[in-house]
Amino acid sequence: MKLITLKHRYDYGHDWYAQILHTKNWALLQGSVSWNDYASWPYLQIKCGCGGMISVVFWVYKFGIDLGLIERTWNWDAMHQYFDGKEEKDVQHTS
Repeated sequence: MKLITLKHRYDYGHDWYAQILHTKNWALLQGSVSWNDYASWPYLQIKCGCGGMISVVFWVYKFGIDLGLIERTWNWDAMHQYFDGKEEKDVQHTS
């Protein structure tokens, strides 16, 4: 178990992540702050269940905040390995 992990990721904008008291699969508290390249309509999303106890997403223009309590961890390395492997299997090569 790790106490705190801080990360930055660039994917159509800057995302800064913080995870507090987390294992490989679960986090007690995690959140992110984003400044994206593309604007969006404002929205608020509150979710319970489906991989976490409670999750709140707030977005205005290019700015976003995401907070989660007792959720599955955001593990981008694992996601890239999964999707990269899946893409290779799904692609059919023709001669």
